[in-house]
Amino acid sequence: MSWTPEPKATLRRAPVQQRSAERLNRILDACAGLLDEVGYEALSTRAVAERADVPIGSVYRFFGNKRAMADALAQRNLDRYAERITGRLAAVGHDDWRTAVDAALEEYLAMKRTVPGFSLVDFAGPVQAPSEANHLLADRLADLLAGHLGRPLDAGLRRCLLVGVEAADAVLRLAFRLRPDGDAELVAETRELLHAYLARSLD
Repeated sequence: MSWTPEPKATLRRAPVQQRSAERLNRILDACAGLLDEVGYEALSTRAVAERADVPIGSVYRFFGNKRAMADALAQRNLDRYAERITGRLAAVGHDDWRTAVDAALEEYLAMKRTVPGFSLVDFAGPVQAPSEANHLLADRLADLLAGHLGRPLDAGLRRCLLVGVEAADAVLRLAFRLRPDGDAELVAETRELLHAYLARSLD
């Protein structure tokens, strides 16, 4: 799947041709795979270039260093997560917020289990605080859910979703510490937690 960054992306140069966008995605795919294999500290732009089968200059055309590359990978993850949820919401009733929230949880779990590099770089870079990723995620979810449910996107709803994301993140971190694929009982508890807490704002 090709990915074209949004204007907010911090790239040295945004791709303008399809071939350039494909090369950028190959670089990010290589970065993600190496993160799983060697971790962030041992990651190098040269190793990414070799894995992506591109000249090292191609990496530096887009990124000044490995942190910028990891940040772009995080943004791609968030954009793809939003795309996956948008696809799921097309089949969900506009008054069925519980199924919409379940779809958001299930797509996160699917990415956590299958997307390379996601354990180190989900929605924010590895040197950023987890709370930054949660703020980015909560803002994107607020936009998607408010639009789908036809709810006003006010400060109260944003705050409610941020609290829900922070709480779910804490339980899911525990679930994936206990089992590589996520402890099923704790995942079920996360779902119940979200339903119970969000009901105060969405019912």
